[in-house]
Amino acid sequence: MTEPRPTPMKRKLIEVALPLEVINRESAREKSIRRGHPSTFHLWWARRPLAAARAVLFAQLVDDPSSHPERFPSDADLINERKRLHRLIERMVTWENLHDDEVFMQARQEILDSTDGAPPPILDLFAGGGAIPLEAQRLGLEAHASDLNPVAVLINKALIEIPPKFAGRSPVNPEASVLRQGSWPSNTGLADDVQFYGNWIRDEAEKRIGSNYPKATLSDGSKASVIAWIWARTVTCPNPACGIRMPLVRSWQIGGKKGREAWVIPSTVNGIVTYRISYTSPSPNGSTTADSGTVTRTGATCINCSAAVDLKYIRAEGKAGRLGTDLLSIVAEGKRTRHYLPPSTEQIEAASLARPEDAPDGRLGYDPRAITAPNYGLETISDLFTARQLVALTTFSDLVVEARERVYSDAIARCDSTAERSETEKWSASYADAVALYLGAAVSRGADLNNSLVTWSSSRDQARNLFARQAIPMTWDFVEVSPFGGAAGDLGVALRTSGEAFAALPGGEPGTVSQLDAQTRQLQGLLISTDPPYYDNIGYSDLSDFFYVWLRRALRTIHPELLSTLLTPKENELVANPYRHDGKSGAHQFFESGFNGIFRRAREHAIPNFPITVYYAFKQVETNMHGEASTGWETLLDGMLSAGWSITATWPMRSERGGRMRDIGSNALASSIVLALRPRPASASQTPRRGFISALKGELPQALRELQQGAIAPVDLPQAAIGPGMAVFSRYSAVLNDDGSPMSVRAALSLINEVLDEVLSEQEGDFDSDTRFALAWFRQHGFEAGDFGDADNLARARNASLEHLERSGILSLRGTRGKVSLLAPATLDPAWNPQTDAYISVWEVVMHLSRTLTESGIVATSSLLSEVPDSIDRDLCKELGFLLFALAEDSKRTKVAIEFNALGTAWNDIVSGVVRPSKQGTFDYTRG
Repeated sequence: MTEPRPTPMKRKLIEVALPLEVINRESAREKSIRRGHPSTFHLWWARRPLAAARAVLFAQLVDDPSSHPERFPSDADLINERKRLHRLIERMVTWENLHDDEVFMQARQEILDSTDGAPPPILDLFAGGGAIPLEAQRLGLEAHASDLNPVAVLINKALIEIPPKFAGRSPVNPEASVLRQGSWPSNTGLADDVQFYGNWIRDEAEKRIGSNYPKATLSDGSKASVIAWIWARTVTCPNPACGIRMPLVRSWQIGGKKGREAWVIPSTVNGIVTYRISYTSPSPNGSTTADSGTVTRTGATCINCSAAVDLKYIRAEGKAGRLGTDLLSIVAEGKRTRHYLPPSTEQIEAASLARPEDAPDGRLGYDPRAITAPNYGLETISDLFTARQLVALTTFSDLVVEARERVYSDAIARCDSTAERSETEKWSASYADAVALYLGAAVSRGADLNNSLVTWSSSRDQARNLFARQAIPMTWDFVEVSPFGGAAGDLGVALRTSGEAFAALPGGEPGTVSQLDAQTRQLQGLLISTDPPYYDNIGYSDLSDFFYVWLRRALRTIHPELLSTLLTPKENELVANPYRHDGKSGAHQFFESGFNGIFRRAREHAIPNFPITVYYAFKQVETNMHGEASTGWETLLDGMLSAGWSITATWPMRSERGGRMRDIGSNALASSIVLALRPRPASASQTPRRGFISALKGELPQALRELQQGAIAPVDLPQAAIGPGMAVFSRYSAVLNDDGSPMSVRAALSLINEVLDEVLSEQEGDFDSDTRFALAWFRQHGFEAGDFGDADNLARARNASLEHLERSGILSLRGTRGKVSLLAPATLDPAWNPQTDAYISVWEVVMHLSRTLTESGIVATSSLLSEVPDSIDRDLCKELGFLLFALAEDSKRTKVAIEFNALGTAWNDIVSGVVRPSKQGTFDYTRG
């Protein structure tokens, strides 16, 4: 059967080649950027890196040069234009260029040029933390964000809907004219008001409840502000002869900084446990060492009688409401240090407050995979907070309402007196609502550090927030931070960090944010770029209830339609939760039906000239509903195909730096995969298996060359190559096996990988004979020794001799008699001069480049490459590096794979540093 002719279309950059390594590098960098990052507005789980979202949107809209043969008729023209666009992406994703108007003006113009001046509006169906709609807005696009979860909706409003409405406006607070003169560009006026009224909330709260946080008395009698109180949960020892309130502690060490180490030392007198602080390492106390604590994953040990206490007993006591707390230490602020003080009666009594009667009482969701606190009796949201924390959070939340009224009054007073009264009131109310949203978000965000599941980092002398991961786990010793301590957990600190993020918001036209179910919302005329929840990775609604209750208390009069329910919506959340949908089978069916339904509807309303992009949260190995080994990756691809999509690209996006050797070459490095998809024509025909293989072999070589032209690491090439392979497979309505049955996605992926290996092997035909020998020998032996006779036969088959190969600097005939080994990069002569080498080969050049990169870095490697004669093709050197990585990874030569992956990853940077004199006496850059 003949292959169907693809619908004529302009290929987009994302469907051909991306500077993936730079995108991934900048995505990983964002993890360490806190000041000015929009994520500081409020926590959201599994937020997409801004750099990745920005690059994907740009490449989704901008034409690949191959779409314009009239402008780029030759391969060289295509390559150069692609490199130009890649350089723009590399500049665009760099954090330091976020405010470079020239870069973004150029990016927007490229988008306009590729969309006839009318780019489509962008929709993120599962907006979550807002990275995709925010970056759409930054690129000058009309941004639409929707989510079922009200916490996500409020985050997106704060990022893309509110700031543009008030950009360039002066603040309304009464001190604004004193604090700053002149104009208020971008969002600085709004940011100033958020800071001012937030400080008012903090100061007013300290007046009302500051007495609950008394200062600590130091050893010299002076007073110091308390940063934190370190508590331990307690349980009655089940030994009848003991019966003490035994503390449950992970570690007795509380200070870990060199020279300021500190430990809590417990002791028991007449059945009462007391605690003191030691700044010298104590000796073991009974069966429990000072460092190890008293509790493990299986149970606890009593510090008095050494009885082993099973975890089941602790759970039962917790469910019966019999877990107590003991104050272990007070952490006070000193001059460039922390003071660890023993408990005092004053500090214990200050924390002994009545719980507010109107504290939020919603129950925690049931999901023992991620929410384990209920197993120990912490079953409601209020149970996750001490009484003092509940008093503080309810006070702060209620003060947001009062602050909103102050903003409104001050806005009325600042408005133009000649304006219509109704317009003045309308604008003032809208502005007051906006400021209140940021204030409410700051209080809600602060709950992450103001709860009884916060732990203490002894190595950093500071508190660790609850949501270090996507879970609500049980903790034994915990930290209560001071909301007035001037450190993490203080509202003033939170306001400063979130205020800095205003500068990173792009402005432009206000985005549209809606609380809508992805399964029913309108899709017509909107181009999708989205990061959907994947299967059972994260239970967003159950986790977000933790924040929702505080947002609801502070903002329900402002956003009654969003915050009307006691907890976040659960019924239609697209997550495979077996505890909500009658077990694994029901959860699988619910998720698959909803997911496929959404993308089936999206297929019906697709804009034909553009691919949609979908992020997939990678999960390496999973089990399907029948208990069979499978991958979620296959399930996702199968769902997209059944919904009528053709897959045109798959890009591994890494926001983590893979440091473990065993991760090299595995998809464990990819935190997500981005797919580009186009509608498959309804007229698409079927093809037999041999037709599919023939098409693969015909198209994959060119696709591979295009992929390698981008700055892509060898480790990412196999995953990226699945894109063009699946483009062939998904072009057909079905690929038929020899027995007439439709080929599965798993079988297609296997064939794609086989053909990819063949294509990589066929690249060997372009190499010189010395390199072809070395490759064949490396495939069998790596850099280890093999038999002389085998090597001699292999060399003769390639019209070479071992003596010649030794003179060429490729192998060694010395050592054990009758043995031959390739020379590893580390064994090569660092004084090698490529200009005087009479037997130079691609293999030898790549070995020396790898050695130089490992020993001396990119600059030295560029310098060495500049000395290599023009007879050595740079593209072949790059291809060899990729091929060697694949061979080393397949044969489990991990260290070697890492070195060649580094060479492939750095190749574009190496080449860009090579400047060679041209015949005209000017300079040009070596083609890479």
